[in-house]
Amino acid sequence: MKRRVQVVIVGGGYVALHAYRALIAGAGSRVAVTVISADACHNFHGFTGEVVAGILPLELTRTPLREVLREANFVHGRVKSVDTVLKSVRVQRICGEIQVISYDHLVVGTGGREPVATVTGLAEFGHTLRGVGDLSNLMTHLDTLLCSPSTATVLVAGGGLAGVELAAAVADRARNARAPITVILAQSGAELLPALAAEQPRLVRRARRELGLLGVGLRVHARLSRVTATEAHFADGTSMPVDLVLGVLGQRPVVLPGLELLPHDLSGRLCTGPTLQVAPDVWAAGDTAVVLHPKTGVPVTANALWASKAGAHVGRGIARTVNDREPRSFSYRGLGQAASFGMGRSIGEVYGIPLTGALAWLTRLAFFLRFMPQRRRAVQVVATLVALPIRGRVRPRVAPAAASELVA
Repeated sequence: MKRRVQVVIVGGGYVALHAYRALIAGAGSRVAVTVISADACHNFHGFTGEVVAGILPLELTRTPLREVLREANFVHGRVKSVDTVLKSVRVQRICGEIQVISYDHLVVGTGGREPVATVTGLAEFGHTLRGVGDLSNLMTHLDTLLCSPSTATVLVAGGGLAGVELAAAVADRARNARAPITVILAQSGAELLPALAAEQPRLVRRARRELGLLGVGLRVHARLSRVTATEAHFADGTSMPVDLVLGVLGQRPVVLPGLELLPHDLSGRLCTGPTLQVAPDVWAAGDTAVVLHPKTGVPVTANALWASKAGAHVGRGIARTVNDREPRSFSYRGLGQAASFGMGRSIGEVYGIPLTGALAWLTRLAFFLRFMPQRRRAVQVVATLVALPIRGRVRPRVAPAAASELVA
């Protein structure tokens, strides 16, 4: 029997999931797929705002990778190094065991992390959302504040789509819980949503209005420089007392040791060719890769949609190679983007057409449901949203020790 082609996929996010599906659909039994991830679950970030707002439970957005990678060998661990000469990956499993896995094709979908090193103290005293367990830790801290009778201030640093949506979600949750929490959104530049400001100023104005209705305070020209247990300091010398800091400051790629000699940009992202190959046997997509737009030649936005589409293209490309066919060039041209401000309130643009209000919210919902990793979870999301007026929002959960301290 002919040896199956060994494909190793590093990462458990959108790139990994969609590359795996396309690869199995195109090559089937001709490939043996191994997926390596430090998180045992696929995290669907599309509904992060709804989770933070208490509209959806966190569990609905976390899908065990073994459930969606049934024909793959799943390795729960972290890649320590890659040997591109021997074509092998050295992995430390979560249990501590070291394992060396050989590959014929390597897919790098490690994603990115917030650049916490650029803000002193953010790693120790703040919260980010891209690491393993980050969202759960944030929710625990937020639940503690919601259960406290004392006033609190939450600072969201970063005025892009993610920061705007998260600031709105925290404010919406606090208002619904009648908790005395003030939310401040700090943007380092002069304008909120800079990626939309030039072509969609109407959407930026609508976002400002929605944040205002939720009581979110906005600070521009406020670059976060240092975080302590009780204060946030900015580059202009000002500071403010805070009880929770959430950094949504962009991202840096997760770089795998051993790939340094492959082409990459100044931030460490792997540079891909038209087929999304970095080298003949190495492919990359998502936040860890430079993927050029097929029409403009400009690097595409680092978000879930582009990661999903590029990941699927990588899977199809490897399948074509396995079937002795030439991989095709990446041709996806994009769809749009959106942000939610609560039930029935959103902004978005689809193919450059601006959408607001209920229409934008329903369009966003339909799109995210389409891309959820399991159909049954998408059905559960719909059922939860329909039952929301009856069941109410997810109640804050605080550890017994924390709850007793609050009472005391």
